[in-house]
Amino acid sequence: MPNVKSAKKRVRQTAKRRLRNKSYKTRVKNSIKKVLLAIEEKQEKEVLNELLSNAFSVIDKAAKKGVIHRNNANRKKARLTKRVKEYLGENA
Repeated sequence: MPNVKSAKKRVRQTAKRRLRNKSYKTRVKNSIKKVLLAIEEKQEKEVLNELLSNAFSVIDKAAKKGVIHRNNANRKKARLTKRVKEYLGENA
């Protein structure tokens, strides 16, 4: 346990940030899962594009907040786009 006042404050800040980051990461994972589930269920193109757009938004927000790295966000978006394009039969 921390003995110094600043160290105690740092512990409180870290706990707060960890919870906030956890919620953002969970949101990112869930949005990706929704897109992949839609592909498995063979949803229409419009539904898939809507889910993909939503996932991009969530991923970009997480990257902007610093929860995930910018390159990590771009990689997730690229892989998701690739999966959707393969499913729709477009050029990947």
